[in-house]
Amino acid sequence: MSHDQQGDLSQFSMRDLFRMEADTQTQILTDGLLAVERLKGDAGALEAMMRAAHSIKGAAAIVGLDLVVQLAHGMEDSFVAAQQGRMQLTPNRVDALLAGVDLILQIARLDDANADAWLAANGAPIRTTLDLIANIAYLPEPPSSAPQAAMPAAPAAPTVPSTPPALPASAAPAAPGAPAAPLPQDAASAPPAAQAETTTAPTVTPLQATATADEGAAIPVARLPAPLKAAQNFDRLLSLASEARINAHQLHPFIQDLQRFKRNQSSLFSLVEQLHEAIANSSDASLKEKSLLALQKTHPLKQFLLEHIADIEAYERRTLAVSQNMVDEVLTLRMRPFRDGVQAFPRMVRDLARGMGKDVHLEIVGEDTLVDRDILARIESPLNHILRNAVDHGMQTPAERIAAGKPGTGTIVLEARHRAGMLSIEIHDDGRGVDLEKIRATVIARKMAAPQMAAALSPAELLEFLFLPAFSLKESANEISGRGVGLDIVHETIREQNGTVRLESELGQGFRTSITLPLTQSIVRALVTDIKGEAYAIPIVKVERVLKVPPAAIHTLENKQFFDFGGEHLGLVSAAQVLELGEMEAGGEDLPVVVIGSGTRRYALVVDAIRGEQSLAVQAIDPIFGKMRDISAAALLDDGEPVLILDVPDLLLSIDKLLHEGGLHQLARADHAGRRRMKRILVVDDSLTVREMERKLLLGRGFLVDVAIDGIDGWNVVRSGEYDLVITDVDMPRMDGIELVTLIKKDVHLHKLPVMIVSYKDRPEDRARGLSAGADYYLTKGSFHDETLLDAVSDLIGEAPL
Repeated sequence: MSHDQQGDLSQFSMRDLFRMEADTQTQILTDGLLAVERLKGDAGALEAMMRAAHSIKGAAAIVGLDLVVQLAHGMEDSFVAAQQGRMQLTPNRVDALLAGVDLILQIARLDDANADAWLAANGAPIRTTLDLIANIAYLPEPPSSAPQAAMPAAPAAPTVPSTPPALPASAAPAAPGAPAAPLPQDAASAPPAAQAETTTAPTVTPLQATATADEGAAIPVARLPAPLKAAQNFDRLLSLASEARINAHQLHPFIQDLQRFKRNQSSLFSLVEQLHEAIANSSDASLKEKSLLALQKTHPLKQFLLEHIADIEAYERRTLAVSQNMVDEVLTLRMRPFRDGVQAFPRMVRDLARGMGKDVHLEIVGEDTLVDRDILARIESPLNHILRNAVDHGMQTPAERIAAGKPGTGTIVLEARHRAGMLSIEIHDDGRGVDLEKIRATVIARKMAAPQMAAALSPAELLEFLFLPAFSLKESANEISGRGVGLDIVHETIREQNGTVRLESELGQGFRTSITLPLTQSIVRALVTDIKGEAYAIPIVKVERVLKVPPAAIHTLENKQFFDFGGEHLGLVSAAQVLELGEMEAGGEDLPVVVIGSGTRRYALVVDAIRGEQSLAVQAIDPIFGKMRDISAAALLDDGEPVLILDVPDLLLSIDKLLHEGGLHQLARADHAGRRRMKRILVVDDSLTVREMERKLLLGRGFLVDVAIDGIDGWNVVRSGEYDLVITDVDMPRMDGIELVTLIKKDVHLHKLPVMIVSYKDRPEDRARGLSAGADYYLTKGSFHDETLLDAVSDLIGEAPL
């Protein structure tokens, strides 16, 4: 513990200090017991456990916890016996000692007000644990090497009741005295009565609950209690550090002004020199003298400015470095070693596997990897789910593993490291893996994909189905898994942290989960954009592409605008409309676009301008505002300008809502100059073949073409854009072409728009109805060829400009 931490201890009571020490020492005991179980006779672990038990015993004596003193004393005697070779710490004995560790931790965390009542209410299970530890040498170990489920030690301590039964403290059992004689090496040397009582290992029942897939967590992480306002203090400190960095950046424009002044001064000095040379050729001695004096006075001014610009540039560099170091140091305060969030997992995996008749060892690599404390807290549950799935789904029993040519003990590796500025976490095991064909069959059986499509799915695509809610390969559920929950929660939680998760599997060899996360949520690398004159930032991990779209590349279908992006029709959405800032004022220039989302929820967000990338110190929005729609946080740009950081998942929901309501604004419709250069035609037809044929003919002649699939769609589109001509079919669902023509000709804004009717059926009544409704041209599909249509278009609106 550092000197600073030592100084903070004055605010804690002796009972608080004992709780802190118990948290630390019980973790040492847990780690040591798992180590000696895995590595028989680990002298280093035994020595550490002896010291931990001795420390707990001494601390408990100071605060008057006699029960903990007895527990720690019995455990210490066990470690001495194991160290001297008089007893082996077999799995059943480790179970009993772990039960003692849990009991110590629970007693340490009891509130003073309800401690006596809780101890009295749990007298029987406490006595059982004390007896087990006192007589630990007599616990038999089954001859088989397979793990037994007789004594499952729960990974989680139950919640202490806030109002336990009011029983006197004297009801708590007195522990048997610690054995004075040397402990026998095994149960065979125990007295006959003892042998008769311990034919089978007694079940540990005190204060424990079998862990389930939903309970998740293991023994809470040992942490030094922090002041109540620690989080607020950190946020304030980070805010001040980022403001210092911003102030340092604001020196740069001042220096640029000085550089401009220096250039102007140099021009002035040059003119003075030229003037002096001109005067030097004259005969006026007084003028020469004054000219020389003026020239001499310019030299110190020039040197003065040069020196001071150099000084202030050096000051700027130092200030920027100091302010950036300050931000980095503040962020470091928020970082915690990876072990703080995962140190309880080895015990959880061991207990869970042992309860299922399996032998599994969790190996943690990269315990010192630094992680933001908030991220560490939020990924604890996803990692818990993954490890439980690995034990339940992936790991075979020792007999099955040996039959498959593997060691009887299964291994899960949990590794954390920094890679490419991100936190990379990998969990891989040497279990049975996942049968991809079983996933394929399940997908087909549940009609989630057609057989032909399912057969073409790649391994990576098949594994993505495991992230879907209620998707499980287990035929029956147990308390650990099989309900179809787990990986969907993992996927959602990781995405909420701006991370990604990827699965890999090799049947019979193992399973791998790869998670990538930002190192911290306090600093975000973001793309800064302008929307309606205000700065908005999008986290760079949520941005797929940034590009510019020419207005000529934009097409309209079903009142939605899109452009071709790598063979995909990508929908265009106005950022100003989504954020309810008004309608974009589009011009003839290319539209700046940010591509966000994935899969079917992938959109091109149109902004006013793109400034570039910046690292932003995230500042939470005041809680008085509540959760702001589409906004996640705020920050300050390098020049001090405030910027709102967009919440991309929320933004995607808002876009979906706009699409559902059909209220999207049309983009680039104010491109009047472009419209004069490129005439635009709307083709309305319910036949895909006819639409595409007409569109290609007209595009080939140089017209801009939008399409609509029926009369209703055509009516919506023609009102939202500026067109030079509408070409429509007659027979269409929802609204036929005659009705469309009628609506257009009756509209006060559209009545002058030329409309051509093109129909397969040359029925006189249709022709009469169409011309009566106001159609400017009627052409039958059966009689026209390419030039006929183009000639008709030319007659109505002229040729397309070159």
